[in-house]
Amino acid sequence: MDTRLNLTICHPRPSSGQGSNTVVAESLVPTDLPANHVLIKVDRFGYSTNNVTYQALGEVPHFRYFDFHEAPNAPEYGVSPTTHGVTPVWGFGTVVASTLPAIHSGERVYGYFAPTCFIVLSVSPSDVNRYAFTVSRPHLPKDRRPYNQITRCSTDPLYDQSPLVEDLTMLYRPLFWTSFWCEDWLNTSQYRGGASRILISSASAKTAFCLAYLIRKRGDTLDKTSPTRQVVGLTSRKNLEFTKNLGLYDHVLEYDGLENAAVMNEPSQTWIYVDVAGNESLNSRVHSHFSDAKLSLAGTVALGLTNLSPSSKSPSAEKWTRNDFSLQSAPSTFEQFFMPEWLARRRKELSVGEITRMQKHAWSGLMQDCRTWGVVIRRVCGAQNVKRAYEEVVRFGIPPDQGLIWSMWEEDAVNARL
Repeated sequence: MDTRLNLTICHPRPSSGQGSNTVVAESLVPTDLPANHVLIKVDRFGYSTNNVTYQALGEVPHFRYFDFHEAPNAPEYGVSPTTHGVTPVWGFGTVVASTLPAIHSGERVYGYFAPTCFIVLSVSPSDVNRYAFTVSRPHLPKDRRPYNQITRCSTDPLYDQSPLVEDLTMLYRPLFWTSFWCEDWLNTSQYRGGASRILISSASAKTAFCLAYLIRKRGDTLDKTSPTRQVVGLTSRKNLEFTKNLGLYDHVLEYDGLENAAVMNEPSQTWIYVDVAGNESLNSRVHSHFSDAKLSLAGTVALGLTNLSPSSKSPSAEKWTRNDFSLQSAPSTFEQFFMPEWLARRRKELSVGEITRMQKHAWSGLMQDCRTWGVVIRRVCGAQNVKRAYEEVVRFGIPPDQGLIWSMWEEDAVNARL
C-alpha cells in the first residue's frame, strides 16, 4: 500500500438520509503537517458493543460521537464530513510525524482513534506531558477529556508490549473503566444505602460481566460484618452457558424466566437494577415484577445499549438524553451513568496518585483473571475484510466469547509490527 493513501471506514449520518451502507473511503495523507499536529499510524483497534453504541449515538446531542473524528472529503465515494460519520475506536498506533518538539516519531501510543490507516490530530501544546498528550477539540464539552487523551506507552504504568496484552487492552480497557467507575459510583452511596442484590441485564456483555467481576472483588475485601452482595445476571438462552461458565455471577437467569426464578422472589432483599441491554420491554417487565412481588428496588441504572444495532434508531437510542447527574434520583427513574462525568467529579475528590493506584491495582487483577473467562481473540486484517466483519456484526451481533481486534492494514503489515 502507498503510505500516502489512507483508508477509513465511514457510515452515513442518520440526518443525511443516505441509508446505512458502510463505505471504505480513500483519501490522501498530508505530506506537510500544520503546527501542533501529529500523524499517527493506527496499527490495530478493538471493536465491541461499545463501538455499536458510539455509532448509534453518533448524532445524539449529548454524546456527539461522530464529532471526535471528521470523515474525509472523498467525493468519488460520496463521502464528506456533512454526510458521513466515523465511529471512534480504541487502539494502538505509532507516531509517524510530529510538529511538536515534545512528541517524537516512533512513539507507541494508545487512544481514541478512528477505523483508519492514518489519523492526523491537533494537539494542545500546553497539555503535553511525559504520560500523555491531549487532542484539541474545543467544540466538545470539557468532560470529554478521557476521550481526548492519547497515552504514551513508554511511561504508561498499565502498558505491556506483548501482542496478547495489547489485544486484551483494546478489548477490555474501554469497557472495564466504564464498569470500574460505575462500581465506584455505586459504592460511594454504599450501594444506595446497602442493597444486597444487584441485577444486571445483558449479562454476557463485557461491560456487564466486568461490573459483576468488580462487585465481587469489592465483596471480597469487605469484613465479615458487612452485608454480602449477590450479583444476578439476565441473559438470552443462547448465551446462558457462556455466562454461567464465567463464574462471575451468583445466579444467571434467562430473560424469559426471570419472574419465576426463586432468587427473584425472595422477600426482605433490596435490589439495584443495572440495565446494560437498553431493551425497553425488558425494563418494563423487570419493574413490573419488582412492583408485583413487592420487592424493594433502591435504584435503577442505565449503563449501556447492547441491544442496539450499529445503525439503530430505536426508542432507547432516541431517548438517551442527559438527566441531572445525581446519586439521589428517584428509584423509579433510570439514572444514566456516563463515565466522563463521574470521573471529572472524582478527580476533584481524589489525588492523581490515588486514582493511579486504584486503576493500576484493578487493571493488574483483571489482566490475570480475564484469561480464564473463555473469550477468544479474533483478528481481522485489511480494509475490505474489516468492512465485511463489520457487516457480519450488523447481521449477527458480536458473540460473547469473541474479542474482535481489527486493523485496516493487510496481515503482512500487522504481523511485521507483532
